Amino acid sequence: MNGGAGVEPSHGATVLLRSAGAVTLVGGGTLAEGLLPRVLARAPMLVAADGGARHALAAGVRPDAVVGDLDSLDPADRAQLEGVPIHHLPEQETTDFDKALRSIAAPLVLAVGFAGGRLDHTLAAFNVLVRHAHRRCVLIDAVDLCFVAPTDLTLDLPERTRVSLFPMGPVSGRSTGLRWPIDGRDFAPNDIIGTSNEASGGPVRLQLSAPRMLVLLPVAHLDAALTALG
Repeated sequence: MNGGAGVEPSHGATVLLRSAGAVTLVGGGTLAEGLLPRVLARAPMLVAADGGARHALAAGVRPDAVVGDLDSLDPADRAQLEGVPIHHLPEQETTDFDKALRSIAAPLVLAVGFAGGRLDHTLAAFNVLVRHAHRRCVLIDAVDLCFVAPTDLTLDLPERTRVSLFPMGPVSGRSTGLRWPIDGRDFAPNDIIGTSNEASGGPVRLQLSAPRMLVLLPVAHLDAALTALG
């Protein structure tokens, strides 16, 4: 991996990989055809979370490293990874997405192969995003992208762009540029949510009480999300 400190993982996590630039993290779940090369164009360093190595090899790319409990890494795939660092984290309290994300120090992680298939896998991935809310990590599938909104976020989106907000804990805030403003709303996963909102034209600004709100956008607006996240 490239030199540079990047953004440090959570306190107590062991840094296994450092990159001064953005990192693509590929999991072993559903992965739309052509998605991995598109993401690698923005984040060329590639880390596979366990069985995600299969997707990398199928795309003709050798990952820079593999991280996980290795229960999904096929022996035939592993045989093709000679010289690639493989980090075995055997604990079963966390997912391979969590293991890999907390092991990477980088300014941005673009994660594919973790959503869009099994609902329990997608929910687990959302949980990881919020547990590591200090990290700039964007979860991407064939249809949508998802990230945790920082407490102050401005997105440049065309009018009528779908902007879905889903709270992963109690959170409130204010907005400008949304068709249905969120001012005065107290959000919670078991109460008020904010899915299927829309940009009203001009910048969309969210000011939130805590980094607990997921923002979901059409994947076509990935560049706008990356610009907003800095």
